[in-house]
Amino acid sequence: MKQGMILMKMAIAGAIAGLGLCALAEDGERDVKHVLVISVDGMHAVDAERFIATHPDSALAEIASHAVRYTAAATSRPSDSFPGVLSIVTGGSSASADVFYDVSWSRTQWPPGPAGCTGTPGQQTTYDETIDLLTVVNGFAIDQNRIDPTLLPWGMKNGACQHIYPHDFVKVNTMFDVVKQAGGRTAWADKHAAYDLVTGPMGTAVDDLYTPEVTNPETLNDASGNPIPGPYDGDYGIVGGVATPDATVSVNCTLDNDRRKFKALIAEINGYDHTGTGPQVGTPTVFGTDLQAISVGQKVSHNNTNGSCHAPDPAGLDGKPGGYLDGSGNPTPVLEHALEQTDLQLAMVVAALKARHLYDSTLVIISAKHGQTPIDPLQTKKIGHLQALVGTYAPNDPVAQAIVNAGENEDDIALIWLQDQSVAAAAAQWLRDNNAAAGLHIQQVLSGDLLKLRFRDPATDDQTPDIIVVPELGVIYTGSTAKNAEHGGFSNDDTNVALIVSQPGMQQKVIKGAVLTTQIAPTVLKALGLNPAELKAVQIEHTEVLPGLGL
Repeated sequence: MKQGMILMKMAIAGAIAGLGLCALAEDGERDVKHVLVISVDGMHAVDAERFIATHPDSALAEIASHAVRYTAAATSRPSDSFPGVLSIVTGGSSASADVFYDVSWSRTQWPPGPAGCTGTPGQQTTYDETIDLLTVVNGFAIDQNRIDPTLLPWGMKNGACQHIYPHDFVKVNTMFDVVKQAGGRTAWADKHAAYDLVTGPMGTAVDDLYTPEVTNPETLNDASGNPIPGPYDGDYGIVGGVATPDATVSVNCTLDNDRRKFKALIAEINGYDHTGTGPQVGTPTVFGTDLQAISVGQKVSHNNTNGSCHAPDPAGLDGKPGGYLDGSGNPTPVLEHALEQTDLQLAMVVAALKARHLYDSTLVIISAKHGQTPIDPLQTKKIGHLQALVGTYAPNDPVAQAIVNAGENEDDIALIWLQDQSVAAAAAQWLRDNNAAAGLHIQQVLSGDLLKLRFRDPATDDQTPDIIVVPELGVIYTGSTAKNAEHGGFSNDDTNVALIVSQPGMQQKVIKGAVLTTQIAPTVLKALGLNPAELKAVQIEHTEVLPGLGL
């Protein structure tokens, strides 16, 4: 497709709409000028269906009234946020993007610091909130909502030793690359500066990237738990011996962060960048955001578990349990509050689209990077860290010690990158043989041929784990008392997420056949008249557009 085709299509469609003619493109496709993608992290299909049924006047119910709802949709495996968002924006799984977790491993990188590309490569890659740029002012660490390059690993890029940004870690392009190359405008908002991840191999595919740090609250407590008067100009953490508050222990504080991203969406709908100021640059062709309050409402054992995050609590939720009441997905009041408050903000986005006369020509896609395991609170088993359990059981076994000394990340999954890959088969078998005796609660160990069926060969790839441990349902490899659920794993609770594709005039239907969130990106491009095959992951995995949309 030639440069500027999107802009031409939009101009033609706008002229047709001005004449009051049928809102269909010449080729029979729907008249889609804009696509809004919202990842409501943690939102299972059952959460969405229950909320629509019990809140018929909600924004979500209105969106669903002219939508296709895919109730058997599955997100990525592993279901961590990084592969989850990449499944949405690249059209492929970790087999294509080669990204497995935010804290991962590369066999071709060197640690952050002044040494650069010296010594033996191979080290943990940490792309989470710990790479944020902080500025200390009057004892407060002010988060600048951007990456501190000195905290990034080193690697060889274009023949030179350079800092490796999150977007460098991804081995395929994104839907933002394709849209921008065709002349469209792009925008995305997410929870950490590390979501530079979505900006494509060149790091320039998103025109307006907004990353307000979710872990840092807008309102602070002092060491005694008393609120420190605001307002504040940025996201803050306390340094100098005072405990740093974490907004993600509180649904109320996390909602504050989500509201900032909703405000950014409304500014972009109105034609500005996320700040809502400056010159009008036009509503993005493709834009969207990630939301966290529902995920936090599912995970926290009790709202504001450590009392560190001060935010208004009109519903009296502090100290009350999060998650679900039962295995049928009925939410606790904490989770219900997160659902309802998220929907109120969604209603404001719908109102903004209508006010700008964009609602009819905007395809709205609601899904989630991941679900959360377990839904049933009686199934939660927090058994401690896998490597610690292995080391305690077999402190003198060399194969066990290879597991203990490996690079590893875990939640309700464990990813293992061995220092010596020649022991991979023996280490995988050790885990199977000693599963019950060591108290590991493993359902399946993926390595060798079983792993290569899903992903790249770790023997020749620099980022694929040597072993993936899939635990029994409900098992979380943690000793934390702060959470009652997690994500990252392969279970149905982790992966069966909401997927709703909506546009006024669309025939309402429910499709119960299996689909994947990898089908979102090619669907977005097809709806805009672009070629899904321009996505490298679509070429690799032969990803189809979502069914039932008439595209």
